[in-house]
Amino acid sequence: MKIFNAEQIRALDAFTIQNEPISSLDLMERASQAFVRWFCDQFVNTRPVSIFCGLGNNGGDGLAIARILFQKSYTVKVYIIEQSENSSEDFKENRKRLQNHLSPILIHSINDFPEIPSSTILIDALLGSGLSRPATGILADVINTLNATPNKVISIDIASGLYMDKQNEKNDVIIKPHCTISFQFPKLAFMMPQNAVFTGNWQVVDIGLHHDFIKNTPTPFYYTDKPEAESKIIPRQKFSNKGTFGHALLLAGSYGKMGAAVLSARSCLRSGVGLLSLHIPGCGYEIAQISVPEAMATVDADYKHLSELPDIDSYSAIGIGPGVGQEPVTLEMLKVLLEKIKVPLIIDADALNILSQNPELLNKLPKQTILTPHPKEFQRLAGKTDNEYDRLKLAKEFAQKYNVIICLKGAHTAVILSNGDVHFNSTGNAGMATGGTGDVLTGIITALLAQGYKPEDAAILGVYEHGLAGDRAADKKGQSALIASDLIDCLKW
Repeated sequence: MKIFNAEQIRALDAFTIQNEPISSLDLMERASQAFVRWFCDQFVNTRPVSIFCGLGNNGGDGLAIARILFQKSYTVKVYIIEQSENSSEDFKENRKRLQNHLSPILIHSINDFPEIPSSTILIDALLGSGLSRPATGILADVINTLNATPNKVISIDIASGLYMDKQNEKNDVIIKPHCTISFQFPKLAFMMPQNAVFTGNWQVVDIGLHHDFIKNTPTPFYYTDKPEAESKIIPRQKFSNKGTFGHALLLAGSYGKMGAAVLSARSCLRSGVGLLSLHIPGCGYEIAQISVPEAMATVDADYKHLSELPDIDSYSAIGIGPGVGQEPVTLEMLKVLLEKIKVPLIIDADALNILSQNPELLNKLPKQTILTPHPKEFQRLAGKTDNEYDRLKLAKEFAQKYNVIICLKGAHTAVILSNGDVHFNSTGNAGMATGGTGDVLTGIITALLAQGYKPEDAAILGVYEHGLAGDRAADKKGQSALIASDLIDCLKW
């Protein structure tokens, strides 16, 4: 699914109006009907509803939604914020349509703000996705007042005051909704951790915007949903054998951190690799043989750490990093690996930290190497930024400079390709914020690379399936009880 910017969304609306063809008013009606279908699935008509409308098209959506909900026997009150003498044409027309059903209440100052029972659902229709400047005056006062209520607040398309695709200033006044119902696509703003309080649990509803424009309009931003992920899966053929699905090598583990090696190995095996070998320090030999009997193991001369590279000529993909530590001998092994490797490579965890301490190695990374940092690891690797928009820009520049793929982990993990495209993930949950889940991801992606997936597909699909396994595990165990090995048990291909 593509993610468009504000200018592209305006152009898409205009294209749909011209080429469907459909009037702008009828398109607004269609969007409002889509919102109401979602709303009625969530809330019975015994819950009162108060809708706060600005004077633009977002307010027009609010007026149309008020009329439709009223016709469905909801108790609805409409408040229009008179912040200006001007209003959009579609707002005016929807106000006329509402006249035979409801009489809006005008708010000229915050003193006009009503007393609202706590059971009332509040709908934010103040400002839409075309916002170009911060909310001020009476609009800011209303936003602050709505944020102070204990009521459930739902924003239409985007929270009022939140920019769709750029950084807000620190003191901007923004609605903090419990839920946002976005029309047709998610917004780039939804992908930024700093905006979580301004999006709530957002949902997308289809409003039938024109497919041709969507298909033919380029964007660097994508949202990996189920159809997109499943389209990347390579079907298994009937007469395949274990050699068909590659031989992966994981360089993992050190004294006290063999659990990371075990987790990455088990997830690699659960992700379809034909053969798996582990290269581990001497202290981990019995652990690996007992914990992962399906994997072969070679043992390093160093008892506690990885210090030497085994023969790598027979492997189809290599993963390095889980639990390896940052010892000087391990640095030397990584240097040798970067000089000799001729197959796809994924680098995670301590191996990333070694790179950050030895930045001269970045220029030796093979093309399309996959790096899987969490935010702190990326900061050490590429530098500090002031906000997530700047961090995303820096990650794109880093990926392009070194011709690598970055999986920047977190909610909506961003898979950043070397061509500048960014694929945000749709799966996963807060229960995955626990030790070892990154090691599981390394194993998954290593397995996909070994099976012959293109690095960009391995990264996008691996991140998606990793999050999906986390969602299945959370359904079984709950988010707070989730541990990394639960994800492995819930992988399903």
